[in-house]
Amino acid sequence: MSRRKTERLLGLVVCLLSSPRYLTAVQIRAAVPGYPESFEAFKRMFERDKEELRELGIPLETGLNSSGDDEAGYRIPRQAYVLPEIRLEPDEAAVLSLAARVWRQAELAGAAAGALLKLRAAGVDAEETAETGIEPRLLAGEAAFGPLWEAVRDRRSVTFAYRAVGRSEPQQRHLQPWGVVNRHGRWYVAGHDTVRDAVRVFRLSRIEGDVRFSSPAGSVVVPDGTDVRETVREWDTQPPARRTAILRVRQGAGLGIRRHATVITGSTGAGSTRPADTGAGSTGPADTGAGSTGPADTGRWDTVSVPFSDVSWFAEHVASFGTDVVALEPADLREAVITQLKGALA
Repeated sequence: MSRRKTERLLGLVVCLLSSPRYLTAVQIRAAVPGYPESFEAFKRMFERDKEELRELGIPLETGLNSSGDDEAGYRIPRQAYVLPEIRLEPDEAAVLSLAARVWRQAELAGAAAGALLKLRAAGVDAEETAETGIEPRLLAGEAAFGPLWEAVRDRRSVTFAYRAVGRSEPQQRHLQPWGVVNRHGRWYVAGHDTVRDAVRVFRLSRIEGDVRFSSPAGSVVVPDGTDVRETVREWDTQPPARRTAILRVRQGAGLGIRRHATVITGSTGAGSTRPADTGAGSTGPADTGAGSTGPADTGRWDTVSVPFSDVSWFAEHVASFGTDVVALEPADLREAVITQLKGALA
């Protein structure tokens, strides 16, 4: 669902929920932003919005305020909209609180946080602990995560371009997704490949471009007894190949990189150790160096060798250090870091 549509539906719900009277279509059009100027276009969009609200389980009523009214109106009765009494055991409330804290990406953070707010409004003790401690985090930085999670939730088929290992060009895939799973820090989607008529697993970091829906909601049927996590585990039997990244790290910085380094070679200054003019991640003139967004630095640098296996994850990790860490080799890692930094700049 687009942001514009989400905001319009939210405005519609707030409008109808806050009014004690039935509101006509003309009144709704004037009160809710996001509807088109043309009344005919408004009526078509409003009809779709009404159906969407009812599919979401929102109790939209139609009626007249008095017998003299010529046009029916709409409202959402507050007593039908509020949550019924919910009883959770302490451990169940704790799991929900943990879910809200674990997820940091918008697709699931909003759902978990929203559930907490509704539970608290209903008087359920689902407070998050105030102690910081060590908190688990799940990151879903791949652009494909959001639409694939939505496709799994709504039982919709998808198509996407996928670059498999060893292939120079991506191939178009047609998938009925069954689930999205995280394994060893990498995200996978499993389902039925309709072209190959077989079960397939795809790593999200290898999906290129947009993920597009190719069937209506409810059209995908997950076979009984399907265990998506086991499907991914059976597919992911080959351990990832270990590779070595050569990085330039500013002295006094990049502790998260240095602690995993196998070799660290000191330097005497930026002049003798800076990478060549085409530094990875450069977003300005060539002489600004890898990862730099401003004038050339004058500090001292170390050359660091670090083992890694997943280019996508490690490129994001390197890019998170900004101008303090420069990717030199291998070339695919270097290009991935450039892409991450250019995306952040954009």
